[in-house]
Amino acid sequence: MVDIGESVKMAVKTLTANRLRSALTMLGIIIGNASVITMVGVGQGAQRYASEQFESLGPNVLFVVPGNNSGRRTNDIPRTLTYEDAQAIATQVPMVEAVAPQLQSQQSVVSGNRNTSASIMGTTSDFTVVRSFNVEQGRFLSDLDVQRGTRVAALGSELAETLFGNANPIGQQIRIKNVSFQVIGVMESKGAFLGNNQDDVAYIPLTTMSAQITGNVSPYGTEVTFISAAARDEASIIAAQFQMTNLLRLRHKIVNEDDFVIQTQKDALTIVGNVTGALTIMLAAIAGISLFVGGIGIMNIMLVSVRERTQEIGLRKAIGASQDDILTQFMIEAVILAAIGGVVGTLIGVGGVTFIGAITPLKAGISPVAVVLAVGVSGGIGLFFGVVPARQAAKLDPIVALRSA
Repeated sequence: MVDIGESVKMAVKTLTANRLRSALTMLGIIIGNASVITMVGVGQGAQRYASEQFESLGPNVLFVVPGNNSGRRTNDIPRTLTYEDAQAIATQVPMVEAVAPQLQSQQSVVSGNRNTSASIMGTTSDFTVVRSFNVEQGRFLSDLDVQRGTRVAALGSELAETLFGNANPIGQQIRIKNVSFQVIGVMESKGAFLGNNQDDVAYIPLTTMSAQITGNVSPYGTEVTFISAAARDEASIIAAQFQMTNLLRLRHKIVNEDDFVIQTQKDALTIVGNVTGALTIMLAAIAGISLFVGGIGIMNIMLVSVRERTQEIGLRKAIGASQDDILTQFMIEAVILAAIGGVVGTLIGVGGVTFIGAITPLKAGISPVAVVLAVGVSGGIGLFFGVVPARQAAKLDPIVALRSA
């Protein structure tokens, strides 16, 4: 019967006698484990980050964008989505609580001797309701501002600081495309959304934006970039999407393919989740190659070890060691190398995930499943790739082994 305890002691003694070789053998496993844990952590962090970004858009939000999938692939986007469509949705769709049409453009913004390039958003008073924005100072756009097409602007917190520093911007004048606007408010900081800085934006009435900044070239009405709408509650989202679709089809006199797409927050989260999930799997698979390479390294070193220890094996078999004894010892050596490499790689991977989470906006986290899987796979790799050299050692004829020594 094989004495496991004695075999473990002998395996440890043999490995510690060749520390450099053992460390280099474990290196592939260490790199593989660290890579798998780090990549999975980063992938899951990207998923969480994307989810938080979409949730920050506001609760129960639907987005109406012009064009369809085939048109977007050819960049043939119609100009049929209008402010009048948004007004119709607000008055004729009972499942919608608020609607905010949005017309966007990148323009130079000037205040005194300071100027910067910023995103200009033409919208309506319901924007803050739909998108869950809060005013920090002053006020936001009113219905009267939109009706009259007044030249007023509410600034994102970062844009206000860029243009006015520590001074109070309320009541001050800015110029957008050589048109003067009075600052009426400053928004609370909202942060970035998928790389777009939501605090570096100037909000002006949609009618003013269309008439004096971008110009209106749509024959269907006041063109908008997209329309955001807030359903009454989560249970109303599907019904609101259905009602909005039917209304816009009637308004656009659509017979065949729609010239718009309505996406819910959940749709966007599903798409992003699928993309980041596939990315995580791809990254983990690439990192897993390192584990496989590490296993091959273990097998190579163990084969070399068998050749170098031919005399030892022959002597042990000559004094009564069985094939199982020799097989067990070499298998244990391989598993120890893989297991220690797995533990060290796990610690490095956990440290890498923590570091990435600290220096980036990704909510990188440590996946217990990835840790268990990586360590288990590394141990299994040691066992698998240790079989060949262990069997070769166990089958050595003692007389041939002693003679070859």
